[in-house]
Amino acid sequence: MRRAVVTSAATAAGVVLLLSLKPHEATGSAPVISSGSGSGSGSGSGSGTTGAADTTPGRSASPAPATGGGATRKVSGDTVNTRYGPVQVQVTLAGSRITTVDVVKYPTQDRRDREINADALPVLNQEAISAQNAQIDAVSGATYTSDGYIRSLQSALDRAKG
Repeated sequence: MRRAVVTSAATAAGVVLLLSLKPHEATGSAPVISSGSGSGSGSGSGSGTTGAADTTPGRSASPAPATGGGATRKVSGDTVNTRYGPVQVQVTLAGSRITTVDVVKYPTQDRRDREINADALPVLNQEAISAQNAQIDAVSGATYTSDGYIRSLQSALDRAKG
């Protein structure tokens, strides 16, 4: 009898633990958060789909040569898994100057994720454009997203150089 009680309690505890896990959903339905065309609008594009650069992060989206002084090209960074979901950026460069940063993947699992990222991602985009590199400060309250953003941005800039 005692063994049955212990087994039942352990099974119940296991079921509760399994049900409390929060799986990450696919972020393909999240709108792209963009820095605009350098104007600082900070609004999302509203597009629910991402371009070809999202599926091939090691390649630039346009065939423009990397050595051209004014050549505009898009380079995607690595998808960085954070505690709350993946983060990936796509950088638009004119020559070696960052003109636009689009966040193509970011956590959107629940309302709080969407709230935090709606505030933090436009700030991170403007900081990256102002700094012209990945050496930017994290946004308070969005530490994990900021870390993923910075790492993805650095990988995109590394790809653009070489």
